[in-house]
Amino acid sequence: MNLVPAPTRLRRAARRDFGWETLRPGQLPPMRALLKQRDVLVVLPTGGGKSAIYQVPATLINGPAIVISPLLALQQDQIAGLNRRRAGQAVRISSAETPAQQRKALEALQAGTARFLFITPEQLGNPERLAEVRALRPGLVAVDEAHCVSAWGYDFRPDYLQLGHLIRELGRPPIVALTATASPPVRADISAALGLRDPFVLVAGLDRANLELGAVHCTSEEQRWQRLFAQIQQEQNPGIVYSPTRAIAEQYAQRLVEKGIPAVAFHAGLAAGERSRRYEDFMADRTPVMVATSAFGMGVDKPNIRWVHHVALPDSPDSYLQEIGRAGRDGSPARTILFFRPEDVALQRFFATGAPDAKELTQLAAALREGPTTRTGLATRSGLAARRITSLLSLLEQVGAVEVGAGNKLTAPRYAPAPAEAARLALAQFERHQTLRRSRIDMMRQYAESANCRGRSLLAYFGEQAEQPCGHCDNCANGSVVVDPVVPRLKWYHRILRRKSTPLVPAPEIRKTEDHDRPFPVSSEVRHTAWGTGTVMAYEQDRVVVLFEQVGYKTLSVPIVKKSKLLEPV
Repeated sequence: MNLVPAPTRLRRAARRDFGWETLRPGQLPPMRALLKQRDVLVVLPTGGGKSAIYQVPATLINGPAIVISPLLALQQDQIAGLNRRRAGQAVRISSAETPAQQRKALEALQAGTARFLFITPEQLGNPERLAEVRALRPGLVAVDEAHCVSAWGYDFRPDYLQLGHLIRELGRPPIVALTATASPPVRADISAALGLRDPFVLVAGLDRANLELGAVHCTSEEQRWQRLFAQIQQEQNPGIVYSPTRAIAEQYAQRLVEKGIPAVAFHAGLAAGERSRRYEDFMADRTPVMVATSAFGMGVDKPNIRWVHHVALPDSPDSYLQEIGRAGRDGSPARTILFFRPEDVALQRFFATGAPDAKELTQLAAALREGPTTRTGLATRSGLAARRITSLLSLLEQVGAVEVGAGNKLTAPRYAPAPAEAARLALAQFERHQTLRRSRIDMMRQYAESANCRGRSLLAYFGEQAEQPCGHCDNCANGSVVVDPVVPRLKWYHRILRRKSTPLVPAPEIRKTEDHDRPFPVSSEVRHTAWGTGTVMAYEQDRVVVLFEQVGYKTLSVPIVKKSKLLEPV
């Protein structure tokens, strides 16, 4: 037994192996949990120290750390950082390495000279590769960009859905799931999909004080363009414009170029080589403005981005916080403005449609009843495309129509519902997820239209209760924010962020609302007569935000809740 306390060992390892004299606030508890073989779920912004949470414990455990990450560019950055500390301690097995390089990486891991193996979920899904990694007897598994396991999240990748089963095949070492932003439903999806066991959960740093938050209502598309252009003319580059579609990205990039602003579009419709070239030009400051769809996302770790603006309402606060979080990573002031129209809601609801086909679900459920098989075999049996099968399997698994057995083979459980019934249940499950997705769009609309503190509104969505206004949004700056009278009024300050930081100044006088107490504690469970059971997420003045299991997010008036007794404690 090691008699040296875990915190001491972790701090020593951080100094010895990484040169970190101190650990950041919040890092030590999840590190200790991993040393105790406990699963961990970490939600921290990029640059918040997520990687250190698995890297430091990995130096103190037996067996290599397996790091599952979706992007080769993202992996390369982390590998380079680790190998700067100690050459050869991090290796990768991917499509970018030759067979000889892959064999050399496995040999280094077997010999113990390498401690970190970076791999994509696609590689790990190969049965032969899985067996090779299992033979290494991993000490822990880190799942980066863990929000990708959520089929209903904002960056869905079907290959992530099988990770829980693959990790069990590896011998089920402790798992640490890492993401920059995840609301409670996405966190629940991550835990369920990866099979986390009583995980230690760290959610911190969601409020970025150096980001100025703003929203501008536009009455027409032309007005939106004019206001965006006027704003970009005042900005210090580089910056990103996020658009909802490829066509709009191309259109805005072209109009900016015509106005003398060097800009390029970035979206999934571009050839891979062209996407790489545009990405590299932006990262190297050769292109000052990137006009992009959400395809320009993971792996964009550029510290000096001074602004991120949106020309449409995003699909959820999850994706919005992720995208604006790419600004100001160097800690200097940065600006984020949402240029929105009410019509944006209809566009996002259109994107949220597209139910799975009942016939395909029935075909797949029937094929599963023919006996254990691989995903490839299942595609042959059912006649469905392999990538289509992955998302359908996720639904069928949630309703008890599929299980994963030895060798990662799929079959129908003994008491699985009949194929037609499994399809019906799966469609009902899909509709529940879609209802939640629509509620996220509504929360995004409320954020855009609100006259109250935008920072506090975002935190409420993520289940974080901010007792004071953020002080770095447009509503705080113009004095429209009201103070919740239930919270003792404290002296607070706000910073008006422009191109350069200005001294702290007293906040403008803030209007108070009528006194409304809080009928239910934050995080408590409540029941609505029509919407069922929910969790109290946060209060905003005389409103309460509740996340219901069946209908998603709802914002309710506290006086009406009390008067009509709409909610009761569970």
